[in-house]
Amino acid sequence: MEFSRRNFFQSAATAAAATAVVPVVGAAVPPSAKRKLTEAEKLARIAVNTYPLRWLFPSRNAGGRTNAEYESMQKKYGKITLLELPEFAKKTFPGVYHVDVWSSLFGDVSDSSMFETQKITFNGAVREISEFDPATASGKRWLEKAAAKYKAEGVRIHHISNNAPRNICDPDASLRKQGIEVAKKWLDAGAIIGAKTMRVNSGGPRLVPGASSASGSYPKNDQIEVYLKHAIDSFKEMADHGEKVGVKVTVENHWGLTADPTNIRIIIDGVNSPWCEASPDFCNWEHEYMLYHGLAAVAPYAHTTVHAKYWDRWKNNDVQRSTRVMEESGFQGIYALEYEAGPWDGVEGAKHLLKEVTAAL
Repeated sequence: MEFSRRNFFQSAATAAAATAVVPVVGAAVPPSAKRKLTEAEKLARIAVNTYPLRWLFPSRNAGGRTNAEYESMQKKYGKITLLELPEFAKKTFPGVYHVDVWSSLFGDVSDSSMFETQKITFNGAVREISEFDPATASGKRWLEKAAAKYKAEGVRIHHISNNAPRNICDPDASLRKQGIEVAKKWLDAGAIIGAKTMRVNSGGPRLVPGASSASGSYPKNDQIEVYLKHAIDSFKEMADHGEKVGVKVTVENHWGLTADPTNIRIIIDGVNSPWCEASPDFCNWEHEYMLYHGLAAVAPYAHTTVHAKYWDRWKNNDVQRSTRVMEESGFQGIYALEYEAGPWDGVEGAKHLLKEVTAAL
């Protein structure tokens, strides 16, 4: 039997349950023995993901926002802000009461005091973006307003898909420190709005260095060890802060260092904290064999949040199969419907994912 983190603890719990006087809470239950979920119970494990809906939101960053998809989506579904998302989500996805919010959608775009200008490098080009700063006075007031709004509507911001913290594994200590401080501010923000988890990208090169052997001996990759060490140290510091405020930091297969599931496992094992776990994405892999094998490798490290994705980048993108991979690993958390690209618009794609995931639960 293949060893996995979750299976190890589940097997131990099952063995204990066999000899205990009373049942062990949380003991492993074979998939065949699980009670069939009601429709309401299935929907309780779903989150509306804002990334496929991003075209409906105002933005301070005009880049890419004047294309046909932006105009088509707003004409079809209207315009919304994050404060209006609860009503939109409940109307569009009846019975779903969790949301996964992309960091770029936070804040009131008309109030410049809660935003700061950042220079980022993407595909070799440097550009400036306006980014929400949750530590500003106006930013905190907006977060408190959002928290009250979501509570009143009975909708929970379950997860923050965060792109703001950068350079987490960078060899430059000053850049790492800056990225960690940004992450801490956002973890504080997550606590205000009641999020359970927050993704932080590993940073580093988008394409990680490969093994080499100048002398012709067995291949060696010293460079990757440097990035992994820094990632472990950084995620440990963020997890420690997350524990203080009650928000878990998560590692997603989101390019670069974390495109390899083994690296995700190394980082989380190295951090060794219940406040650092995986938030796998069904499709963010470097090759098609990873769709199910890569997902199976990181599934035992995920407990709270998964991105259930459809992406036509892959010929074989079986959402139900991926969902079963997670369920068979013992995952009991939330599936966020992150449609990437394909034959539908963002709303239609998310609805397709809703059908596929609930069919597999």
